[in-house]
Amino acid sequence: VVGEPTQITKLEKSPRGMAWSPDGKYIAFTMHVDAEPALKLSGIPKPPNGAQWTEAPRVIDQVDYSADRVGFLPRGYSQIFIVPAEGGSARQITDGDWDAGGGLELTKDGQHILFSSYRYPEAEYARRQSNLYSVAIKTGEITELTTRKGTEGNPVVSPDGKKVAFRGGIDTKNFYGDSKVFVMNLDGSGVKMISESLDEQPSSLMWAPDGSGVYFNINEKGSRHLYFADLNGKVKKVTDGMHMLTTNDIADNGQAVATWTDPHNPSDIVAFNLKNPADIKRITNVNSDIFDFVELGEVEEIWYDSKDGTKVQGWIVKPPQFDPNKKYPLVLRIHGGPHGMYNVGFNYNFQLHAAQDQVVLYTNPRGSTGYGYDFANAIQNAYPGEDYEDLMAGVDEVISRGYIDEKKMYVYGGSGGGVLTSWIVGQTDRFAAASVNYPVTNWFSFVGTTDGSGWYYNFEKFPWEDPSEHIRRSPLMYVGNVKTPTMLMCGEDDLRTPISQTEEYYQALKMNKVPTVMIRFNKEFHGTSSKPSNFLRTFGYLNAWFEKHSERKVQP
Repeated sequence: VVGEPTQITKLEKSPRGMAWSPDGKYIAFTMHVDAEPALKLSGIPKPPNGAQWTEAPRVIDQVDYSADRVGFLPRGYSQIFIVPAEGGSARQITDGDWDAGGGLELTKDGQHILFSSYRYPEAEYARRQSNLYSVAIKTGEITELTTRKGTEGNPVVSPDGKKVAFRGGIDTKNFYGDSKVFVMNLDGSGVKMISESLDEQPSSLMWAPDGSGVYFNINEKGSRHLYFADLNGKVKKVTDGMHMLTTNDIADNGQAVATWTDPHNPSDIVAFNLKNPADIKRITNVNSDIFDFVELGEVEEIWYDSKDGTKVQGWIVKPPQFDPNKKYPLVLRIHGGPHGMYNVGFNYNFQLHAAQDQVVLYTNPRGSTGYGYDFANAIQNAYPGEDYEDLMAGVDEVISRGYIDEKKMYVYGGSGGGVLTSWIVGQTDRFAAASVNYPVTNWFSFVGTTDGSGWYYNFEKFPWEDPSEHIRRSPLMYVGNVKTPTMLMCGEDDLRTPISQTEEYYQALKMNKVPTVMIRFNKEFHGTSSKPSNFLRTFGYLNAWFEKHSERKVQP
């Protein structure tokens, strides 16, 4: 539709998770509803006329009371609303002291909304537990559809309206959680897992047009592909290739639309038919005016053995006009998460390093996703740990190829990559310089100050029961070994890895007279690059630090 947008309702807060009714007559969405204050003032007078009191304190009683890139969370719950498509007042459908959300889906008759919640006492303490519910739009009556242990969300109704596919998390005490594709009848009966044979996490569930099964995206070995599971649990891979192919929708005729990127192309829109998924047609090429005149560095996939023989995947980005007989600086870049996956999509930072005549190594050490549950969960109660050995083995692999100047090697990463970078400089002095970006350096002080209580569960015991594991795994405890010039960068407003983590490490480095600087970014939550100017500054500071400490100089 081309034309000016039309406002159909006025809302006090931002709507989320919007979904159309099948007949297009109304829109369902979730919105926060404030609760009563946890504690009201008692026994004090009102401000005198004309007096300007200091802003009132914030009263908090939630387990999770803040979120990075959001700030403090208001007291209350997310509820479901509907509003007529032609405009009008929004009507609240759900209530109670529970959040409703997890991806809204409407039944084909438009009479019920499916959603995810956990409507039990002390739900805020229930870790990784949620069920699927149905609410009748006319009466507000809520029916619990599932009671399986684990999480359930993102329901999708089948084309005939009789079944529901959903993504379900497997109940586990481990910090890293697994998930599968499930199907059930519309009334919640007959719950069945249909992706049991697949050891990867599904996303973006889409029913086959004929209702024979469910399509979904899978991240694996640095790529993303479309998979299909039929209702009997038989799984097959639909697409292939070294790219990130994110399928977003499938039409009734089997035509699929997706976003696509590979090492030399930023994201564009593509289309393909399920009958011939190898024939991917590029619909857009929005960066051709730039990339037609730019020479990019070659990206080479590598597999190598870690210290204990574990196979690890990585990639080498070589400078344009690479000369194998020349010696190049090496930049080791480490991803965060830690449960994340470096992939073969276009990466501006890697290419910028390569354009500066540096070789880049990026790799997926243990803890990374895309290699099965056991590989991702290998760092449970052991992070940092074997992932460090995986990274160092990757560096050794690149050095063995003969084109790296071992006196000019640099390492950096943010978040989980910052954790591992600070760990690395406490274990080895092989790098000329390092940048530890928005890290965790002290687990003992981190678990109670990050934006959520979940990190408590990455340790065998609470820190007040036994702090030894928190201490043993903290890079701060090894700062006395650091000889590598180490810069730190963090956002002033970071709520995920609060800037106090950076401050603790900075002060420790200063006390040990290790060359260091602390860069505090204004108007940044977790990360240093959400603003274009800060994105440029981040890379500029990296350049300056690596140039200042361009060659390894081990202090006696």
